[in-house]
Amino acid sequence: MPDSPPIRPGMVIGILGGGQLGRMLAVAAAEMGFACHIYCPDQKSPAFAVAAARTIAPYDDEAALAAFAGSVDIVTFEFENIPLATLRSLAEKVPVLPDPRSLEATQDRLVEKQLIAGLGIGVSAFAQVASQSDIYSALARTGRPALLKTRRLGYDGKGQTLIRTGDDPVGAWRSIGEVPAVLEAFVPFEREISVVLARGRDRTMRAYDVAENVHVDGILATSTVPASVPAALADEAIAIAGRIAEALEHVGVLAVEMFVSTDNRKRLLVNEIAPRVHNSGHWTTDGCLCSQFEQHIRAIAGWPLGGAERHDDVVMENLIGDAVAEWPALAAEPGARLHLYGKTETRPGRKMGHVNRISPAGDT
Repeated sequence: MPDSPPIRPGMVIGILGGGQLGRMLAVAAAEMGFACHIYCPDQKSPAFAVAAARTIAPYDDEAALAAFAGSVDIVTFEFENIPLATLRSLAEKVPVLPDPRSLEATQDRLVEKQLIAGLGIGVSAFAQVASQSDIYSALARTGRPALLKTRRLGYDGKGQTLIRTGDDPVGAWRSIGEVPAVLEAFVPFEREISVVLARGRDRTMRAYDVAENVHVDGILATSTVPASVPAALADEAIAIAGRIAEALEHVGVLAVEMFVSTDNRKRLLVNEIAPRVHNSGHWTTDGCLCSQFEQHIRAIAGWPLGGAERHDDVVMENLIGDAVAEWPALAAEPGARLHLYGKTETRPGRKMGHVNRISPAGDT
């Protein structure tokens, strides 16, 4: 795939997943002259409204997948919870980028932790929990407090629970459904940061400025650039993300979330990897000449990567649930750029849009 010709304007990009990330990818692709075909089981997917074509079918529908593959020139994905078998099936018929190996390594929290540790990159102490009997030996390794997380299908704080001193470990295991899990030592941290970067087919990499993130109830609330970290630490974070992208031979945008720990010295511990465009990179749409969405399309299409330099300071705020009702005031707010996702149903904890508050560099 790296040596194949670039995808030309007028060709069709297939996107697995129809959420807001797929929607913003499709908009970016359209501005570059591509058409997008969205494949998603949810008939209310917000990405459908901005795509040239849609397929509404389960991810294991072989006939629908074959028809989808025959209608596109390349396939990408907008979120991790797509069956690996789906990507592998499509990859037999049409180029798929990022390569399914990136998804395989990041769908499973245990495999992800092992990958990071194997690269010699800092990560919190962790242990596998395959059965109830593993809980106590795992706690002996991590200590308390510790986070018990399902190995698969968790996001935005779902599929995890905190085990504190005095808590019943078996009860925690039951609360996540008694499924394969990983136990992670709780990290005392000064702040959370993330690196969003892109790696092209030609192995070129471009990283955006490090973002400082605040989560509320497990969901990203705000991302601020520039992050309040020393330049040397920001450079180290970007280097770590680059090592992970290289190890995965990733093509496209990849995000790496990290903690700046408070134990003895400031050091970086990787929390999670996302092999796709990421919520903490939404600021790039208004803060950079080339957004993360355009950058992803450029990377998978085999185009030169765009500049990732920041021209303004930005604070991105997610609009969660009923917060979207504030859109009239946000639309009138000076220096604010409102992005709404077109979702028809508002629910607690659901990302309905975001707002980027922009100020001249150095003023935040």
